[in-house]
Amino acid sequence: MADALSVMPAAVLRNLSDKLYEKRKNAALDVEGIVKQLAVAGDHDKITAVINLLINEFTNSSQANHRKGGLIGLAAATVGLTSEAAQHLEQIVPPVLNSFSVQDSRVRYYACEALYNIAKVVRGDFIVFFNQIFDALCKLSADSDPNVQSAAHLLDRLVKDIVTESDQFSIEEFIPLLRERMNVLNPYVRQFLVGWITVLDSVPDIDMLGFLPDFLDGLFNMLSDSSHEIRQQADSALSEFLQEIKNSPSVDYGRMAEILVQRAASPDEFTRLTAITWINEFIKLGGDQLVPYYADILGAILPCISDKEEKIRVVARETNEELRAIKADPAEGFDVGAILSIARRQLSSEWESTRIEALHWISTLLNSHRPEVLSFLNDIFETLLKALSDPSDEVVLLVLEVHACIAKDPQHFRQLIVFLVHNFRVDNTLLEKRGALIIRRLCVLLDAERVYRELSTILEGESELDFASIMVQALNLILLTSSELAGLRHLLKQSLVNPAGRDLFLSLYSSWCHSPMAIISLCLIAQAYQHASSIIQSPVEEDINVKFLVQLDKLINLLETPIFAYLRLQLLEPGRYMWLLKALYGLLMLLPQQSKAFKILRTRLKTVPSNSFNGEQFKWMSGNSYPQIHHMRSGLQVSEDGDVDEDLQNVHNGINFASRLQQFEHMQQQHRMHAKSHTQSRYSSTSSTKEVQRPEEPRQSLPDISRPPSRSSRRGPGQLQL
Repeated sequence: MADALSVMPAAVLRNLSDKLYEKRKNAALDVEGIVKQLAVAGDHDKITAVINLLINEFTNSSQANHRKGGLIGLAAATVGLTSEAAQHLEQIVPPVLNSFSVQDSRVRYYACEALYNIAKVVRGDFIVFFNQIFDALCKLSADSDPNVQSAAHLLDRLVKDIVTESDQFSIEEFIPLLRERMNVLNPYVRQFLVGWITVLDSVPDIDMLGFLPDFLDGLFNMLSDSSHEIRQQADSALSEFLQEIKNSPSVDYGRMAEILVQRAASPDEFTRLTAITWINEFIKLGGDQLVPYYADILGAILPCISDKEEKIRVVARETNEELRAIKADPAEGFDVGAILSIARRQLSSEWESTRIEALHWISTLLNSHRPEVLSFLNDIFETLLKALSDPSDEVVLLVLEVHACIAKDPQHFRQLIVFLVHNFRVDNTLLEKRGALIIRRLCVLLDAERVYRELSTILEGESELDFASIMVQALNLILLTSSELAGLRHLLKQSLVNPAGRDLFLSLYSSWCHSPMAIISLCLIAQAYQHASSIIQSPVEEDINVKFLVQLDKLINLLETPIFAYLRLQLLEPGRYMWLLKALYGLLMLLPQQSKAFKILRTRLKTVPSNSFNGEQFKWMSGNSYPQIHHMRSGLQVSEDGDVDEDLQNVHNGINFASRLQQFEHMQQQHRMHAKSHTQSRYSSTSSTKEVQRPEEPRQSLPDISRPPSRSSRRGPGQLQL
């Protein structure tokens, strides 16, 4: 201190702490001159003493004017030292940096001015303090005083110039500082940070691209800033980096892909678009490197396919196709299970387009990595079955294609049909709304005969008889009306002459026994008319209820469709097809006379030509009964069930119709017992509850069964409309 006082006049020290700026400025010039003389003399001990005096008595003072004088004095001392200032920077710079945290804004302003003047003198030697200076500038960029902000901006530009021309700057030490501050929300700080990123990236010797993963997320975060200027600056920086990535031979795509995947789900539209655009470029540029991240990338792409913004949808679809086109091998890290997990999760998306693309991915994986997909089948099978209830027909059709692809293997085929029947059982609306679509499509994809045989086998042993009846009625209606099942109907028509047709008939018969109308329809298709007549005469009084009559009404209407054109043409030869005629008359007798179905069938039977009958037959047609019908030789060919000799044996083409009839009656007896048990259970539960008696309601009349239910009418589960 004594050495400093010996070279520093009292007037100079007094003026340094004066409240007037001019006096402090003049005193600083005096300090500059004194230090310059000492530097020329090489007396660095006294220079050190002068600097310590300025720090201890002025810069560290609690008085604002003393602080201001000290700061301007330190800057003046640095100017006086000129080229020799570097060896004293360890003394000079720290107290200036400490002044940036002083509450008085004027002190902070003078600190900026002092550091600016110091930096101009020492230039490159200043880099050793870069981290501390950067931290101070980051805080000053958001200073509450506009004058301090302005001074900080000037200092910031000078420091940037110094860094860009210096070969001592360490990017490795700088990146942690940058990363720590990238998620700051203050707009001034964000502008400050983007400015530094842009400047450093422009320096050829600084590899900012190599450290991009460290601050990429922060830049994306700025894309949703409320300030248009900040969004624009961040977008410009990202665009520049993306261009550099395209031109760079080596890039760490993996780390950045993780960031992009998260940002692709951003609520901000512009952020999503930028992220999905980057992902698109990454797949084009570094597909192989991204193999371990395919599942995450797919998880980002699929939701964007249904984005409300068209630009995002377009890029997402393009990216999805590019990703799917890449041939990846599980041995190289391609995780089939992870991809399937993403696709399964997206099947629950509220957006149809996303669900469709998820199914395309499952289908693609089945085609290219079938063994791996089947190993994860238990994880996705239930979700695929639930997707059959999807409100979109396109989704349902795609789900069926995936199921069909899985079911190429016999064990998976059986599993599919079992699960499908289970779903129909637990979800009545699925059978009602989607049953026809599902069954018809599966018949196309997996062979109709194979599907119907398997369904019949399962339903034959179905314990829930009501469901079995409903399911069989649905399957029967699909069989009778669907163009996709024309081949199956053709095969059934040959049941009495063709072993393949016979086997199919017998395969369906066991389960079709759950529904009288279904079994009658099956016999009519198979042209087993005598057996159909026997079935028609088998119902007892309790069987003929509203449900029975509704099903009968549907059958009568179906007889007028093109499917049964061959049957109607056979009525031109009533003498040859007596059992057909008897079966139709049997149906007529079961119908209420006032129903439309009765009138339709009676009108049809009136058109049967009577001149084709022989004497005995004509008597019956004139009103007599059937006493001799079994003894008439009708001249039937082997393809028809009127062959008297074989009928007398109750066997035709290996079909024991007597045994079949017993099987049908046994099944119907089970249904009657089930219905009685159900009725008694309901009665017991009703009588056991003590309810207040209500006035008896008027009995409702039976519904008009002369026409099929309208689309708006209520249907029982699985009752498909004609």
